[in-house]
Amino acid sequence: MFLSISTTQYPATNLGYLLHKHPDKVQTYSTAGGKAHVFFPEATDERCTAVLVLDIDPVELVRSLKVPGESRSLQHYVNDRPYVASSFTSSAISNVYSSALNGRCTEKEEWLEMNLPLEVKIPALKVRGGQGLLERIFLPLGYTIQAERLPLDEQFPEWGESNYFALTLLHQLPLQTLLQHLYVLLPAFDAERHYYVSSGDIEVLLKKGDVWLKDHPERDFIVRKYLNNNAILAKMAIGKLIPEEELEVEEAPINLGVEEEPSVNLHQQRLNAALEVLKASGAKTVLDLGCGEGRLLKMLLREGQFTRIIGVDVSFFSLQVATRRLYLKDMTPKQKERIELLQSALTYRDRRLAGFDAAALIEVIEHLDLERLPALERAVFEFARPGTVVITTPNREYNATYAMPEDKMRHRDHRFEWTRQEFANWAAQVSEKFGYTTSIEGIGEEDPKLGSASQMAVFKRNAD
Repeated sequence: MFLSISTTQYPATNLGYLLHKHPDKVQTYSTAGGKAHVFFPEATDERCTAVLVLDIDPVELVRSLKVPGESRSLQHYVNDRPYVASSFTSSAISNVYSSALNGRCTEKEEWLEMNLPLEVKIPALKVRGGQGLLERIFLPLGYTIQAERLPLDEQFPEWGESNYFALTLLHQLPLQTLLQHLYVLLPAFDAERHYYVSSGDIEVLLKKGDVWLKDHPERDFIVRKYLNNNAILAKMAIGKLIPEEELEVEEAPINLGVEEEPSVNLHQQRLNAALEVLKASGAKTVLDLGCGEGRLLKMLLREGQFTRIIGVDVSFFSLQVATRRLYLKDMTPKQKERIELLQSALTYRDRRLAGFDAAALIEVIEHLDLERLPALERAVFEFARPGTVVITTPNREYNATYAMPEDKMRHRDHRFEWTRQEFANWAAQVSEKFGYTTSIEGIGEEDPKLGSASQMAVFKRNAD
């Protein structure tokens, strides 16, 4: 990974003072994932450039760090971490350029607040949202952007373009501000964070973004992505960033599909469980019914097994968010052939949904009034009639572990929450009526008496 910072402010060699790095030396530091090297390929009074090279150790990634993938397979050792700007780069900036990031320089103190002509070069940055996302993030901060989308393989242009960009940023601003922008924004582009996000990251975000983040038009997106799509932490961070009286009423909650319950990771556990069932079923065509903002769809797209994926939701707003989350507008034509989003109500027959191998309804049924549930049963099990159906729903008994009053539900939009026996009775009735067999298992933490936090039913269609 390569990141350079240049200035032409005379005398330009003062950049070395600001960064606390000597232009005549190559300096090496230990940092997350490997070694960071700093050197100056040019250092004159007219122009000075500092280069940060991050040498990632793939073995170290497997041994002690969170890396892409679900198991210790080849992709742990062969991935884009050594080459792209990512959360590792942000960690290196904090480690190697700590004094500059925090605005300390006794030798050239008068330069700390000076608006310097600065140029940043990042040869490889993964941007799933395309150049449009780069512009939405950097233009409001005053940057001039030069971005070149890199091909998947120069030898095979028919493969199309990649999600990687060679990026140059130009601006006139204090060096500390530039480093703060990079420190916050690089992890926001990185969907494969090397560390687990916690509440402590909120204070780091607020400290580095206290001046510029509040009024950024993509504030909520940046906060959410910096906190690795953790909805609860994102909501807390925005609440601290903006005084309560300045908060606007939103059309939709910020929860991004995660229910308002104490277990932050529970929703992801549901998605993981559903994905494993869908993969094991051998399905190639899949429906995500009630897809919301596209979390499961994103996971399905990563699996080459699924050749056709349809996301369905009644909410146009949620589908718009899913479109952005999945970067549908920036997909190649070949990628777009695999996925489609449809607006449709799950309580009515929709002939477009027939003939699929499998379907998933993740935390959907409890949002329907009980009297509307039979209509959903017919729409899914009689008319769409996929070979495998995966349905998850909360276990009401487990709510006692959250110290919730008996008359309260986990989400303000839930119409009901079932006990394990109630869910099992409903699943058995549906199976008998429409010709399926059912198995039920728990998801999440399990209490010996109260069961698991969530419950999942897997319906398998009987041979016709």
